[in-house]
Amino acid sequence: MARLDPHSYADAAQPGTTVLHLDLTVDFAAKQLRGTATLELERPADGQLDLDTRGIDVQAVTDGQGRPLGFTLHPAEGFMGSRLTIQANTDRVVITYATGADASALQWLEPAQTAGGAHPYVFTQCQSIHARSVTPCQDTPRVRQQVQAKLTIPAGLTAVMAAADAGREERGEVAVHRFHMPQRIPSYLLAFAVGNLASEEVGARTRVWAEPEVVKGAAWEFGEVDGILAAAEGLFGHYPWDRFDLLVMPPSFPFGGMENPRLTFLTPTLLAGDRSLVSVVAHELAHSWTGNLVTNASMNDFWLNEGFTVYAERRIVEATEGAEARALQAALGRRGLEEDVERLTKMDPAFTRLANDLSGVDPDEVYSQVPYEKGYLFLVRVEQAVGREAFDRFLARYIERFAFTSITTQDLLTFMQAELPQLAGAVDIDAWVYGTGIPADAPAARSEKLDALIALAEQFHGEAHPEAAALANLDATEWQVLLSLLPSTLPKTTCAWLDEHFALSAKQNAEILVAWLALATRSGHTAVWPKVAETLRAVGRGKYLRPLYTALVGQGDEGKAFAREVFEAAKDGYHPMGRALAAGIVGA
Repeated sequence: MARLDPHSYADAAQPGTTVLHLDLTVDFAAKQLRGTATLELERPADGQLDLDTRGIDVQAVTDGQGRPLGFTLHPAEGFMGSRLTIQANTDRVVITYATGADASALQWLEPAQTAGGAHPYVFTQCQSIHARSVTPCQDTPRVRQQVQAKLTIPAGLTAVMAAADAGREERGEVAVHRFHMPQRIPSYLLAFAVGNLASEEVGARTRVWAEPEVVKGAAWEFGEVDGILAAAEGLFGHYPWDRFDLLVMPPSFPFGGMENPRLTFLTPTLLAGDRSLVSVVAHELAHSWTGNLVTNASMNDFWLNEGFTVYAERRIVEATEGAEARALQAALGRRGLEEDVERLTKMDPAFTRLANDLSGVDPDEVYSQVPYEKGYLFLVRVEQAVGREAFDRFLARYIERFAFTSITTQDLLTFMQAELPQLAGAVDIDAWVYGTGIPADAPAARSEKLDALIALAEQFHGEAHPEAAALANLDATEWQVLLSLLPSTLPKTTCAWLDEHFALSAKQNAEILVAWLALATRSGHTAVWPKVAETLRAVGRGKYLRPLYTALVGQGDEGKAFAREVFEAAKDGYHPMGRALAAGIVGA
């Protein structure tokens, strides 16, 4: 047995899937997907095919002619789920199944949990290893397949998918919507949503989808996406996925964005009303080249997706907003990296490496900024050593060489050694890739604005703080950076002064709001607790759940009790990933 991905039962000696056909009924009453998954294989299986499942009820397995195939659904092994072994000597396998009640990739929302309050909603989130709870598959990024899907949904709703729309047919009380993804993608990029959805065109290749109550504001917020797309193409070449549509998700969506090709999913917390958080769009767009096109072979190599993408994102920001904007974003990223390195070091310092061995480890449990920000810093360090012109040539060749493939860290390093021989002796690559923590030669962001913000932050010491006038004209990004630079706790009087003069607890920008609420809570400023509770009930993004619940739990018995009370009231509105994260923090 050749299992090259520690998070998949897929055997590399067995044929891979080339086309995944889904024919599913979306049953909101039962909170279940039912139907068939047909796997077209690259060659006939030689007696056995192993697939990944999690909570799937497998009812029958046949070949392409409808002849029954023997199968065994093995007992579940924790987060890995259950191995489905099929006795097969065929290149086409048809599996009839239904999803389980606790499918980790699916969130079923009641009408009251949506913006409109009148219709149900369901969406998928398959990264890291959750596609196996939607359909039996080879749930490893090593296997790339085309996808064809037929979704039968209530006629009053709309289905959207990270794929090309192949038409909708009304059939009385139901509608059948078809999709086709012509490019081959890994399973974690399988994505769709069903709900009361409307759309607005915002560019030649971009449409924004959202609930009708949200769509106009979302279209304005992301109205500059054409410029971002043009900048990205100028840096990395032609956009390879035809369309770059955006779906603004319900508040429970657990991430800032998910780079599903052709239909990026975005958290509604980006709707700040001032376009100040669109760098997340730049990040998800950058994945079109680094992640979706060139993909990590397993979660051991996750940094190949995210480190390259943060680098590409900040090059886009630099091209569209200038070097100062990139420096501020990098400073924010560095602070988040330092916090996560401290947190992970307490668990196991090995989790602070870029290339890792996560055998037996649920990747969701060690999710952090390390692959993102340490990966970014490594690539900046390489760029510094060889020069931007040489690095840009390397990056272009890297994307061209590995397009539509899934690679390991060693594949990258071998390619880098051949393409950039001048790196030898200039950068300690092993220390960066296999060492723990943040290397001593990590590049530091520099800019006049950043220096000014550092000087402002240094004026907060003891009961002292700057004059209000010194902070009066900070923009949204500058506020984010300043809050990240402040001491981890402030005097309660200083917290009260900040809120009184700058109304931080009323900020619509979620990045500012959450950073402020976490700081004030750590500082024992209990006046913000009602706003903390309101925020935790309103959003399910893991980036916000972790610092707010952690800050509350750090406030002794009273804080722990309050955190559990808020969690019990809010948990049913969280995605399964968000619920698990919060439960682990509050001890529920």
